[in-house]
Amino acid sequence: MTDTATDHTAPALQVDDLRVTFDYPRPAVAGISLRVDRGEILALVGESGSGKTITARAAIGLLPDTATATGSVTVDGTQVLGCDDKQLDAIRGRRVAMIFQEPQTALNPVQTIGWQLRQALRAHGRISRARARRRAVDLLQLVEIPEPEIRVDHYPHQLSGGQKQRVVIALALANDPVLLLADEPTTALDVSVQREILDLLVRLRDRTNAGILLITHNLGVVADIADRVVVVQLGEVVESGDVYEIFANPTEPYTRQLLAAVPRLPTADDSAGPSPEHTSVPPAPPAAEVDAITVAHAGRFGAAPHTALSNVSFAVQRGEVLGVVGESGSGKTTLGRAIGGLIPCSSGRILIDGRDLASISRTELRDVRRRVAFVPQDPTASLDPRFTVAQSIREPLDIQRSGSPAERDARVADLLSAVHLPRSFAHRLPHELSGGQRQRVALARALSADPDLLIADEPTSALDVSVQAKVLELFAELQRDFGFAAIFISHDLAVVEQVADRVLVLRSGRVVENGTARTVLTTPSDPYTDELVRAVPYPDPVIQRRRRAAPATSV
Repeated sequence: MTDTATDHTAPALQVDDLRVTFDYPRPAVAGISLRVDRGEILALVGESGSGKTITARAAIGLLPDTATATGSVTVDGTQVLGCDDKQLDAIRGRRVAMIFQEPQTALNPVQTIGWQLRQALRAHGRISRARARRRAVDLLQLVEIPEPEIRVDHYPHQLSGGQKQRVVIALALANDPVLLLADEPTTALDVSVQREILDLLVRLRDRTNAGILLITHNLGVVADIADRVVVVQLGEVVESGDVYEIFANPTEPYTRQLLAAVPRLPTADDSAGPSPEHTSVPPAPPAAEVDAITVAHAGRFGAAPHTALSNVSFAVQRGEVLGVVGESGSGKTTLGRAIGGLIPCSSGRILIDGRDLASISRTELRDVRRRVAFVPQDPTASLDPRFTVAQSIREPLDIQRSGSPAERDARVADLLSAVHLPRSFAHRLPHELSGGQRQRVALARALSADPDLLIADEPTSALDVSVQAKVLELFAELQRDFGFAAIFISHDLAVVEQVADRVLVLRSGRVVENGTARTVLTTPSDPYTDELVRAVPYPDPVIQRRRRAAPATSV
C-alpha cells in the first residue's frame, strides 16, 4: 500500500481505468477514469446499472467478494485496490467515508445518536467517553442539528428524516476524511428537506475542503451544487466536463437523452405562455368528492390522537388528474387511503360516484371499491413474486369474477399491449423485469377492472429519470385512452406539473392551496407553496443558481 497522505497536492480521489467484473459476461465497470479534487463536488450520473455505485464502493473497499477489480483507485494518494482488511480499516472513515441513501437503514435503531458517533470516533483511536461526547455534540452542531446537547441522547426514531440524514453525514465526518462518497443522499427526502441537505453539503465542502463524489440520477441536484460532471453508461464514461458546459452543450446523444427526460417546473418566464395540454374535463358529476373530512389516528400508550387530515374538501372531476403535493407528514398518503375506503374518517364525507362511503352497505362498499384502483410506489413489493405477469394482472378479475376465463385472458393481452409490453411477458416473473417494466405491470393490474378513479401514490419516485419519463408518458396516454380520473400523489412538483390538471397542496393535514397546475406551480398564492416550488432544483445550473440568489418568501 503506497501512502502519500502528507502530500496535500494529491487529489481526494483518482480513478484510472477501473474495471470491475462479476460472474456474468458484461463488466459492471469497464474502464472508468475520474478525479475528485479537494474542495470539489464531482457528480457521477447515469441510469441504474451504469456502474456509479460500484465505482464508489471500489473507492472505499466495499466491493463484494464475488467482484474482480483491476486498474487504480487512490484516495488521498493511497492505493485502495488490493488492500487487506487491516489496511482498509485505516482508510475508511479517516480518509474516505460514505453517506448512504437511506438513513433509516444506515443508523442503529436501538442505540442513541451519541453512542453511534462515539463508536465512529473510537474506531480510529483511543478517546475518553467525556471527550467523545463533546466531539459528538460538536459534530451534530457542524451538521446544524438544533439543540445538539439534547439530540445526542436521542434515538433515530425520535428524529425527522432530514435530521437522520444529517446524523449520517455527521458519522461520515467524524474522523475528518478528505473524501465523501454521497450515494443518492437526497433521493428519499422531500424537496424542502432535500434543499437543506444540499445546502449543508456545500457548506461542509467549504468548511472542511473535502472532495465530494455525488452519485445521483437527479440532474436538478447536479445543476444545483456540482462543479463537474461525469456521465456513465453501461460501465463506461461517455462524457465529462464542467457542469455549465455539460448542461449547455452536451456532445453525446446519451447525455442529451438524460437531460431531455428530466421533468422541470416552468420558470416565471414560462408562466405567461399557454398551459400544457392536459385532459379536457367535460362537465359531469365528480368521480370523487371530499367534503370537510378529518382523519385522526389513535395515540399509542395513552397518547393523544394524531390528526392526520383536518377539514379537507375538494372534488376530482371525471377524466381529471389531481396532483396532491406536500412534505412527509402532510397527509398525502392518508388522503389516498381514506378515499379508497381503507381507513375511516373521524368526520366529513367521501363520495365516490355520488355514494357516501360511510353510509353505504358492505355490499355497496365492495362495489365502490371495484371502481377505485391503486398504483403503488414500489411495484416490486406489491407484485407477488410467485405470480407471473399474467396472473398478477388477472387477479383482480378473478377475485371479482369478471367475465369468462377466455375473456379475462383476452383482457390481460389487451392490457399488456396498452402498457407497451410484449405479450410474451405474460409468462415472466417480477424478478425477470426491470423497474420500469414492473411499474407498467402495476399500471396494467390497476386498470384491469376498468376503474373510474386511479390513486397513484409516488408511482415514479423509485425510477431513473429516463424510465420515469417513459412511465409518465404512458400514464398520460392511458389516462386519455381509458378516461379515468386520477389522484397523483407525489413530492416531486415537476412530475406533478407534467401530468396534473389541478394541484392540491397539503401542509400538516390542511389544504393551503388548490388550483390549476400551471397557476399553483408558477404563481403560488401561499408562502408555503412558494417555498416548495423554490426548493425544487431546476436542471440548468445558470437558472438554478439564479433562483437560489432570489430572496425567499417568509412562511
